[in-house]
Amino acid sequence: MYSAMRVGIVHFKAFPGIEIGAGPIVETLEKICADEFWTAVEVGWMKDYCVRNTARHLLDQSHLSVAYATQPKSLTNKLNLNHFDPGERAKAVQEIKSAVDEARQLGAEVVRLIAGKDPGDAKREEAKKFLIDSLHQILDYAAEEKDGLAFTLRIFDRGINKKNLIGPVGDAVDIARAIRPDYPHFGLLTDLSHFPLLDGTPGESIPQMPEFLDAVHLGNFDKPVRPVVSAEVRPVLAGEVSEVIMANAKRVIRDAWALSQRPD
Repeated sequence: MYSAMRVGIVHFKAFPGIEIGAGPIVETLEKICADEFWTAVEVGWMKDYCVRNTARHLLDQSHLSVAYATQPKSLTNKLNLNHFDPGERAKAVQEIKSAVDEARQLGAEVVRLIAGKDPGDAKREEAKKFLIDSLHQILDYAAEEKDGLAFTLRIFDRGINKKNLIGPVGDAVDIARAIRPDYPHFGLLTDLSHFPLLDGTPGESIPQMPEFLDAVHLGNFDKPVRPVVSAEVRPVLAGEVSEVIMANAKRVIRDAWALSQRPD
């Protein structure tokens, strides 16, 4: 399994409450770093510089691959990269540029981006243009360091939960096609749990974006550089414990891999 992928866990999902950028961030991250099953971790917003610095030292010791997700910062602060108000859009761009700096401080190799709210059918194409412009600004800023920091745009649902502009695979591919020629390190991230929310299946959706699909929650394989494949799991019901949820995720991953290796 490890020869095909880097098996990751989403830190701020496994330990609810820290997505606000505060709380027992280092203490919970240490639990992941101390578990040899994981070879990658996806971290999020950490408001305090000292917390980020401590987390960086911990991550360096662990030799985990690190991804930085802007989702906690974006959703907590209601940032919208495709907002129709120029001031709100500029604010979102500036905050995500700051998140890029945080990602670098944490030693991340990739930054996960999200679009803003879907404005509806009549204004969707205009919103996509705003999103493309915002992404160009962020990626231009990131490119100044010339360190090859990668970016993925996450595909959310549009009509049920997040009600995000991106969105169905077709629209995600439109954005990727507009960005990739200038930024070869830009791709898409999809989540297997979101396919039902988008009225699709992996079998229908993934073949539409093979050249842009760089990460999955959960499972993409067979690339020259092993992709990060992360479990996005969290306690939901009263009494559920993060450590047990993560142990269950490891059992499911091992079982799924074992089943995938059986001859037909």
